[in-house]
Amino acid sequence: MYEKSFPKKRFKHTLDFLKKHVDTSQSILDLGVKNPLSEIMVAKGFRVENTSGEDLDEDRTAIENSSADVITAFEIFEHLLSPYEVLKSINAKKLVISVPLKLWFAPAYRSKTDLRDRHYHEFEDWQLDWLLEKTGWKIIDSDKWTNPVNKIGIRPILRRFTNRYYIVYAERS
Repeated sequence: MYEKSFPKKRFKHTLDFLKKHVDTSQSILDLGVKNPLSEIMVAKGFRVENTSGEDLDEDRTAIENSSADVITAFEIFEHLLSPYEVLKSINAKKLVISVPLKLWFAPAYRSKTDLRDRHYHEFEDWQLDWLLEKTGWKIIDSDKWTNPVNKIGIRPILRRFTNRYYIVYAERS
């Protein structure tokens, strides 16, 4: 059942998927600054450290120096110019990553006011799978879900049955 404590449907799906694959005793480095989802993860008993807002395309020091058991990256990779390099720099053996899927009926997201808040990549599921496999990750599990909005129009109708988010659990030996 959907918990009222979750501000967004994707948080519920993400947390359920995370609980399925990651034990609360494992340490997590969450790529991206502290955010509502990482705070929910902590409230649910996960040990989470976030990166500091550095440009991960340019500075992967936090990832390379991390001793975390698991790396999480929730809606981060679409903002990177080179997610390949970030994935290659991970030392952890477990990865949970989610991305918004490319929608055929909507252009890639681009904020007009924040130059950093843009999607350089909007993946199809096979593209993320290929990227993970090419960087040495073995996909163990994945899931997709829709993101309906309470608006009127063609796009809101399409969002009711078109998957918007894709999440993957992968391991590397």
